[in-house]
Amino acid sequence: MRGFDLPRRLVAEGLGTLLLVATVVGSGIMAETLTKDVALALLGNTLPTGAILVVLITVFGPISGAHFNPAVTLVFTLKGDLRPPHAAQYIAAQVLGGILGAMVAHAMFGLPLLEFSAKARTGFPQWFAEFVAAFGLVATIIGGLRFRAAAIPWLVGLYITAAYWFTASTSFANPAVAIARSFTNTFSGIRAQDLSGFIAAEVLGAIVALAFMTWLLRGAEATKEAVR
Repeated sequence: MRGFDLPRRLVAEGLGTLLLVATVVGSGIMAETLTKDVALALLGNTLPTGAILVVLITVFGPISGAHFNPAVTLVFTLKGDLRPPHAAQYIAAQVLGGILGAMVAHAMFGLPLLEFSAKARTGFPQWFAEFVAAFGLVATIIGGLRFRAAAIPWLVGLYITAAYWFTASTSFANPAVAIARSFTNTFSGIRAQDLSGFIAAEVLGAIVALAFMTWLLRGAEATKEAVR
C-alpha cells in the first residue's frame, strides 16, 4: 500500500466491494434465470465469485490491501497494520460499495435498483457455518501472507469457491457483502432481520482465527529461538 494515499485506498476498497457484490448478485440472478436446478444455480453463483476475487485482489491488493470485508479490516486493525480511523473509513467504503454493487447488478438485469430480501437465513447451523467460513478465510489470509504472499488472490478465491459448498450458509464470510445482499430479493439475498446473527458470527470467526493463527505461527519463532 506504499505510495497510495487514503482517498485512493478508499476508492479501491469501495470499487472492489462493488464489483464483488455485483458479481455475487448478478451471477445469482443469471443462474436463477437459466436453470431451476438449485445445485446448478449455486455452481453458477460460486465460480464467478471465486474468479472475481482472484482478479480484484490482484488488481487492488497493491493499492488498499484488497480487504473488501469489514471482518478482514478489523483483523488488520487489531494486528496494528491499519489505524482505527482509517479502518472506520475502509468499512464505510466497503458497505457503501457493496450496496451500490447490488444496485448495479439489478440495473443490468432490469430489476428495481433496491429491494428488501425476503429470503430467510437464520438459526444456529447457519451462524456456525458463518463462523467457520470467516475463521477459514482469515486463517487463509494470515497463513498465505506468511508463507506465500504472491498466491493470496488464488488462495482466497479458491477458499471461497470451496466454502460456498462445504458451509450450510454458502459462505458469506463478509459483513459488507451480507448487508448488500439484504437489498436484493434474488437468489443470493438474505432478510435484514437475519443480518445480526450472520455479522456477529463472521466477526467472531475472524477474531478467533487471528488469535489462533498468531499462536500457531509463533511456533516457528519459538523453535528458532530454541536452536540459537
